[in-house]
Amino acid sequence: MAVLVAPTKSNLIKAKAALDLSNKGFELLDKKRNVLIKEMMSLVDRAKAIQGNIYVTLQEAYDQLQNVNITTGIKNVENITRSIPKDEEFDILLKSVMGVDIPTIKYSKMPVKPSYGFHNTNPALDAAAERFRTVRYMMYELAEIDNSVFKLAKEIQKTQKRTNALQHIQIPRYKEQVKYIQEALEEKEREDFFRLKRVKKRSAQ
Repeated sequence: MAVLVAPTKSNLIKAKAALDLSNKGFELLDKKRNVLIKEMMSLVDRAKAIQGNIYVTLQEAYDQLQNVNITTGIKNVENITRSIPKDEEFDILLKSVMGVDIPTIKYSKMPVKPSYGFHNTNPALDAAAERFRTVRYMMYELAEIDNSVFKLAKEIQKTQKRTNALQHIQIPRYKEQVKYIQEALEEKEREDFFRLKRVKKRSAQ
């Protein structure tokens, strides 16, 4: 490894300071990377659990819907669903995890208020509507987690590149500089010492 630096005490101090700063930077980035990975893996586990719950709840909702279709007729159910108003009130907020902005969906879980009459309907329709509403809330949470995992993964990748640069390029370079300058200064001190001895010897003669 080429060390293009003059072997002076001033440069030795600078090289040691740069090495110390690089080591501290690496330690901080390594801790950040570990925290981000832990956070991401926790979210991945949550996402898997929510996906499983969504599948089960959707299956229950479609079973109830099928029951309604059979008992009241598909055409009647279609007409009823058209009368259900869209309720998509939510806010997207941001929270910071180790400097990474993570989206948070804020919403209120409201009870189901039937917008249809009870004539020509049955409890299975209410049960299906409740389950579909539950799935929607779970989809909010899943979307939040998926987006968070994506952002964390990008930040982990960026942090990994920076730690690699410190570990494999900057730190070895500064170590080599310190070693080179120290050895050069020690060699110069030895030469000066022997030169001084020769001068003293000549003076004594």
